[in-house]
Amino acid sequence: MAGLNLTFSASGFLGIYHLGAASALLRHGRKLLGKVDNYTGASGGALVAAVLVSEPEKLEQFCKQFTYRFAADVRKQRFGALTPGYDFMRQLREGMEGILSADAHQKAHLRLHVSITNIKTMKNYLVSSFATREDFITILLASSFVPFYAGVKPVEYKGETWIDGGLTNRLPILPTGQTITVSPFDGQLDICPEGDGRTRPSIRIAKQDFILSKANFVRVNHAFFPPSQEKMEILYQNGFDDAVRFLRSKSWLD
Repeated sequence: MAGLNLTFSASGFLGIYHLGAASALLRHGRKLLGKVDNYTGASGGALVAAVLVSEPEKLEQFCKQFTYRFAADVRKQRFGALTPGYDFMRQLREGMEGILSADAHQKAHLRLHVSITNIKTMKNYLVSSFATREDFITILLASSFVPFYAGVKPVEYKGETWIDGGLTNRLPILPTGQTITVSPFDGQLDICPEGDGRTRPSIRIAKQDFILSKANFVRVNHAFFPPSQEKMEILYQNGFDDAVRFLRSKSWLD
C-alpha cells in the first residue's frame, strides 16, 4: 500500500456525496488514510479533499451543514445559481473562510493537488504549493468557477485568470503511486454509486469516463441544481455506504 493517492472528482453540489465518502474513510478507513501520501481533486471534489487533508474534524458537521445551507440558498433563487445578481462565489468564499483555519494552507502544502484551468490557454494545472491561506482559498475558488454559472469574472491568481479545473481534468491522477478514485457518478471507479449491472456506452470527458445512463444524467442536473434537503441527505449516506463497501472489499475496514 505504499504511495497511495486519493482523488475526488468534480462534483458540484454532489460534493455532498464526497462528504459522505470522506466521513466514512475517517471513521472506518484510518488504516487506509494513514497510507495516503497525496490528495487530489477538481471543483467540489477539491473542496472536500482540502478539508480532509487540513481540517478533517470539521467534515461531518461544519462542512455538511454549510453544504445544506448553500444548497438551500441556491434552491430559493428563481433560476438557481444562474439567477441574475446572485453571488455564488461570495457564498462559497464565506463558507471556506469559516471552515479553513489560519494554518490550513500549511497542512495542505505539497499534499493536496488542486485541478484548475488557465482560461487563456485552456491548459490544466495541478497546484500543490500554497504560500498563504489566501492563496489556498483563491486556488480552491478557481477550481470551482464554472463560467456563467458561478459568475462572469474568472478568478485571478498570480496575474492570470483561472476557471473550473473540472473542465479540463475532472479526475486528477498523479503520475506516480496507486490512486483511489471517488466520484458521485457511476463508472469504473473505486468509490462510486453502484450501476444497474447493465453494460452501457461511455464517453471520456475531461479525463474521466462518463457512463451514458439516465441515473448519471440526473446526477449532472443535481450537480448544478441541488435537489431537496431530503435527497441530499440520501446522497450523503450513499457516499458513506459506498466508501464502507469499498473498504470492506479491500479488507481495509476498521
